[in-house]
Amino acid sequence: MLIPLPHHLLERSGHFTLTEHTALRLTPGSEPVARLLRETLAPATGLPLPAHADGQLALVLDPLLTGLGPEGYGLTVGAEAVLLRAATPAGLRNGVQTLRQALPPTALGDTPAPGVPWRLPLMEITDRPRFPWRGAMLDVARHFMPVAFLHRFVDLLALHKLNVFHLHLTDDQGWRMPVPRHPALTEVGAWRAESMVGRAGSRRYDGTPHGGAYTRAELTGLVEYAAERGVTVVPEIEMPGHTRAAIAAYPRLGNRPDRRLPVWPEWGVCDSVLGVHDAALDFCREVLDEVMDVFPARHVHIGGDECPTTEWAASDAALRRMRAEGLAGPAALRGWFLRQIANHLIDQGRTPVTWDEGDDEQLPPEVVTMAWRTGAHGAPAARSLARGHRVVLTPWERTYLDYPRSADPGEPLGQDGTVTVRDILAWDPVPVPLPEFGAGSGSVLGTQAQLWTEFAPTPADVEYLAFPRLAALAEVAWSPRRGTPGRNSRSFTARLAAHSARLDALGVNHRKPRRPPRRRADARLG
Repeated sequence: MLIPLPHHLLERSGHFTLTEHTALRLTPGSEPVARLLRETLAPATGLPLPAHADGQLALVLDPLLTGLGPEGYGLTVGAEAVLLRAATPAGLRNGVQTLRQALPPTALGDTPAPGVPWRLPLMEITDRPRFPWRGAMLDVARHFMPVAFLHRFVDLLALHKLNVFHLHLTDDQGWRMPVPRHPALTEVGAWRAESMVGRAGSRRYDGTPHGGAYTRAELTGLVEYAAERGVTVVPEIEMPGHTRAAIAAYPRLGNRPDRRLPVWPEWGVCDSVLGVHDAALDFCREVLDEVMDVFPARHVHIGGDECPTTEWAASDAALRRMRAEGLAGPAALRGWFLRQIANHLIDQGRTPVTWDEGDDEQLPPEVVTMAWRTGAHGAPAARSLARGHRVVLTPWERTYLDYPRSADPGEPLGQDGTVTVRDILAWDPVPVPLPEFGAGSGSVLGTQAQLWTEFAPTPADVEYLAFPRLAALAEVAWSPRRGTPGRNSRSFTARLAAHSARLDALGVNHRKPRRPPRRRADARLG
């Protein structure tokens, strides 16, 4: 009943019961993982799980277990003892999440559950992920989410063995990260006067101000919290498009420095983009220097998608830059701009990430591209691979969870279309053989879900969009369809029914059959 399904699972009759006398046997380097196990189980179970040389539950860190890979683990649950082994702490953490799922669902709750026998079924597991990049993107620019919910979201990612939290911090509708050298980014850019009601172009507005920004301490705390759970926070600062909030704060960054604009209250693609003059480039480098100081992740996302060229085509300064650089037209300024910024990150030892627009010949090969515009088997991903880029597969029709889960009229408003659990589960990110375009010298790092929040103003709305579809994405990212016994839609449906009880124990606002969606904010999240 585990999600994602382990690579190899052998179940036996019987169980091992954790009691107040159960102790942990630890090897050097495993104490942080033991601390995670205690912290996650203590609220419901009250189990102290002290360390002892003769402990019945062993957490063994053995670097010689190279066959399991950097995130794999082996788990044996016997009637008298439990052995969890891995080559790295990351593998042990994944094994801990398996143990949590194997216990009764109430073990995941945050209130004491006295009298429940904390039983683990007897089993043997050898497990490892298919892809190293397994994640979810959360857009906090369209609608600000409290930092307590970001912590909760990290916990939910970790439970599903998702290891990347892509945090979309800036867009036309809001700027959420403080930058000391540019205080107006949050003083002005973090707030909009109102928000559009309905889909892009509705011309209806709610008249309600919206905004918010994180402190540096909150962001560094999030990074530390996520790292303890094996999740890497990858920040995204959009450029050169999707930057209306930054231009509202500092008009000099745009193509019309004499014009003052408000933070954009609409949905869709705004025509306001950064200028291509030196001051705009310097601004982006200064912002990213602060980003790199707060976020230690190797990867830094710089956006790059949906960049209109209307303003560049009408700007004498942009046209001069275009001619000076020998570019074919204003559209080529996007790739030129991103190359300048990507090189800055590369010089600092980081790896830039962009949304793939299919015309990224100017980008350095070190750049990771996210292929979102068509299915994973289409030309954009293949072209990126052929150019030598590593790729994260993010096709909208399989991974965009802001689309409704079904055509049920009771579903909340979303984009025009649907992305169902079946759509996600039936998807093989890397089919055999690879597309006819050829794989080139690049490689597929993995996949992730996207949670854009135009239509998700509260944490409860985000959870409803995410679950159970994020569980299906976790299965796709972890367990290959070929080579994982029992990996099929019927098995997943049965396991998802059991998994629903875990989500209930966690208080997750998830979709259940024949029940209308709830739209309430969890009081615990602020």
